[in-house]
Amino acid sequence: MITGAKGNTMGTEEDGKEAEATEPKARVTEEKEAVEVPVDEDEEASPQGPSVILASLDGLVDKLVGLVDWGAGLVNIKPLVNKIARPLFGWSQRASVFALHSGLACCAMEMGVVGMPRLDSERLGVVWFASPRRCDVLLVNGWITKKMRPVLRTLYDQMPEPKWVIAMGECAISGGPWHDSYNVIYGADEVVPVDIYIPGCPPRPEALLDALGKLQKKIAKEGTTSGLMVG
Repeated sequence: MITGAKGNTMGTEEDGKEAEATEPKARVTEEKEAVEVPVDEDEEASPQGPSVILASLDGLVDKLVGLVDWGAGLVNIKPLVNKIARPLFGWSQRASVFALHSGLACCAMEMGVVGMPRLDSERLGVVWFASPRRCDVLLVNGWITKKMRPVLRTLYDQMPEPKWVIAMGECAISGGPWHDSYNVIYGADEVVPVDIYIPGCPPRPEALLDALGKLQKKIAKEGTTSGLMVG
């Protein structure tokens, strides 16, 4: 009986030792699995490097857009923006008049004098440029033949809006001495819309400078027609 009890107690002790020996191994394996699996998932899920900054910037932009939309829904800010912006656009337009540097006849000499140091049209914000795609003033300074008519119209069409036209001299206004010729147009207004006429044959450079000043006043009074509006 005693030996049997001892045997039983020894058996239970050996079983307990075997269970204790297996438990740490199971714990180690569970800890490894618990440590390794989340690390791999975090590396795959979380972005690294600049992508984290970009993601945060995208969120910030989305919040700002939502805030602006919310404010625009409460207050109609479009008329306010147009009221502030359009005078600014008009001021910048009249203070930086780009005139097309092209000449048709002898009045082009007077046009050249306006850009020389004596009158210096650039001090008034009038700049002469050779490309029609960057100009807003077309200066017709000579007679217009039927062959020149489509070329002049092409130059006018290539100019961006808003744009204005100045007819300089009798030839550009009414054909001049060749008004009854078979190949001369009776005036620039038959080809393009004219805003300012400068009479004379030839008109003096001061007259052209005065016309440019009147054009700037016209822009200030009427405003630009480029349609620069919000909404």
